[in-house]
Amino acid sequence: MQLHSNIIGTGKPFIILHGFLGMGDNWKSLGKRFAEQGYQVHLIDQRNHGRSFHSESFNYGVLSDDLKKYCDVHQLEDIVLLGHSMGGKTAMRFAVTYPEMISKLIIADISPKEYPLHHQDILKALSSLDFNKIDTRKKADEVISAYIKSPGIRQFLLKNLFWVEKGKLGLRLNLSVLVRHAKEVGMALQENAVFTKQTLFLKGDRSNYIEIHDEFLIKKQFPNFEIITIQNAGHWLHAENPTDFCKEVLNFIN
Repeated sequence: MQLHSNIIGTGKPFIILHGFLGMGDNWKSLGKRFAEQGYQVHLIDQRNHGRSFHSESFNYGVLSDDLKKYCDVHQLEDIVLLGHSMGGKTAMRFAVTYPEMISKLIIADISPKEYPLHHQDILKALSSLDFNKIDTRKKADEVISAYIKSPGIRQFLLKNLFWVEKGKLGLRLNLSVLVRHAKEVGMALQENAVFTKQTLFLKGDRSNYIEIHDEFLIKKQFPNFEIITIQNAGHWLHAENPTDFCKEVLNFIN
């Protein structure tokens, strides 16, 4: 049960972990930019997402272990690790568990704290898709628009659609498991865990995922940290302002 990935370029290994309900392909444009700077970029699909395997187990322990197995198979060490949102929580868990494997850590718009459930409307929207009746992406968009008004978020979610067979759409996500384990996505990093190597936290100026009072917890668990705000961006800061996001990442890792 190996994670699916898209590997771009050659050089120092640079792993990118997507957020909840996303996939590695969401990062393809930025991945190409990083590869142009001399990195071998691994765009990973985490379990129950994208083209990776489906499993009844879903928590940050198993997600971190999945990444360790991936690194072992591909003989990766001294990696740059970037994670966004849920991927950031996986990256934190991996970093405190296997610190010797990481050279630098980048966390995009998430902190180590616990977050309350807040994906219910999105999960309801995806659960409402009946592929016995829906046979086009346009029809799928119309159905989920009853739950989600933002065209950008709908477009992001509908990237999970694929043709199971001719005329039959489906979701790459293991939706039933993600619905059952949605609470796991917000779980805090274990309280006594510490990662002492260089860590960059990036936050969107229009996002409330990293708040001012979170800095105390970040400093406690990631003492060698820096927080930089990406302007004109919300939670999907890498998609909303990719130029500044890319610049800050490259400044940090180079």
